[in-house]
Amino acid sequence: MQSAFSLCVTALMIFASGGAWASSGEPTQLDFTATWLGIISIIIFVFAYCLVIGEEFLHLRKSKPVMVAAGIIWVLVAISYNSVGDTTSAHDMIQHNILEYAELLLFLLAAMTYVNTMQERNVFGALRGVLVSKGYSLNVIFWITGLLAFCISPIADNLTTALVMAAVVMAVGGDNKTFIGMGCINIVIAANAGGAFSPFGDITTLMVWQKGKVEFLGFFALLLPAIVNWLVPAIIMSLFLPKGQPPEQTEGAGESYIKKGGIVVIFLFLGTIAMAVMFHSFLHLPSMVGMMTGLGVLKLYGYYLKVSAHQNKSSVEEVFEKSTGVSEMMPQSQFDIFDQLQRAEWDTLMFFYGVVLCVGGLSAFGYLNLTSVFMYEQMGTSSANILVGLLSAIVDNIPVMFAVLTMDPLMSTNQWLLVTLTAGVGGSLLSIGSAAGVALMGQARGMYTFFGHLKWTWAIALGYIASIYTHFLISGMPF
Repeated sequence: MQSAFSLCVTALMIFASGGAWASSGEPTQLDFTATWLGIISIIIFVFAYCLVIGEEFLHLRKSKPVMVAAGIIWVLVAISYNSVGDTTSAHDMIQHNILEYAELLLFLLAAMTYVNTMQERNVFGALRGVLVSKGYSLNVIFWITGLLAFCISPIADNLTTALVMAAVVMAVGGDNKTFIGMGCINIVIAANAGGAFSPFGDITTLMVWQKGKVEFLGFFALLLPAIVNWLVPAIIMSLFLPKGQPPEQTEGAGESYIKKGGIVVIFLFLGTIAMAVMFHSFLHLPSMVGMMTGLGVLKLYGYYLKVSAHQNKSSVEEVFEKSTGVSEMMPQSQFDIFDQLQRAEWDTLMFFYGVVLCVGGLSAFGYLNLTSVFMYEQMGTSSANILVGLLSAIVDNIPVMFAVLTMDPLMSTNQWLLVTLTAGVGGSLLSIGSAAGVALMGQARGMYTFFGHLKWTWAIALGYIASIYTHFLISGMPF
């Protein structure tokens, strides 16, 4: 991971990460690409991102180096612009970046709080308990966990989805390292693919939607390519799965009940998503406003959970229990919504801050023109968008996608869908290519590894190619 090849690809991503303010009325873009301050900024970002890539071995949270790098880069930006007598552009540019980050921060904070609340109410634990207690074969568990990862990740984030499904695989697999490793690979692929066709499935799709590049319903054109992306490697791996039944489960099945109010929280979350879509599509307000309004509703409901005693279930909860067999028990633990806010993935949110400002700072130096001409004019739009997916396997897809959005190449909706697909599923090629993969390497340490995943990269690559081919066929784009 720290090889010269990784460094070279990271450096390539840096040149691909220079956004700019191309629209009219924005700060004037000056060209500092040949200055020593610009070159130092690139070196700083490359070094910081090498530390990010080595997070698993260094045990250094990924947000720390990029936040420091962001501050240094913007100091260099300010010095560069001040040296030519421009004392306002750097300030205006960084404010533009901060506004973009603030909208995404609040959106993600609301979504994460809902997911954390569902975890606290044992929604995911109940799902795990039911699956483990059913006595399914290894092959059936392989397919069920993959299917659920694909279906849940468009609503919940792929990291949480992967952790829950991996817990099922580990509980069922016992000491069967081969099954657990292959099951985790399947889950990572399915979670990343499932997030690719939903604006809420991944930060990259969320950014594309909020930028207005693709309408909300337009993302569902990626449903079939996403299914192909998961099914191709899943079918291949299923042929090599260990046979037979898992060992008897005496522990780890989990409690198959949902705490009081958990079912209501699920419906509140769905309603909040609908509200965010309506705010964005019909009222032309930032979708973040809808998410924060929904968070306010959740906080009010959290107050009810905090003060209420044992009460009868609602009709919605009774219908849910009868249809699923999952009961909603009522052990009364003190509920505090602010505990769930504190449990948000702050390292991820702060990492995103560092990435946005680093990329914005590099864009202020003027690296956009070099990269845009090379990738989207010399290479061609389709080739450039496919390359984005390959970069996402080595470098986190967030800076890669933010780079494309800030470059803002002139592309059709189908091309924006293509880059959304490749950035979303390209991270499955390597275990370090997505948050889901990195998290599972820690959760299933010794059973799901970098090299274990690499063994199946060829099959995942076939799914990557097949999904792109499927998108070309559906959209009618020329090859």
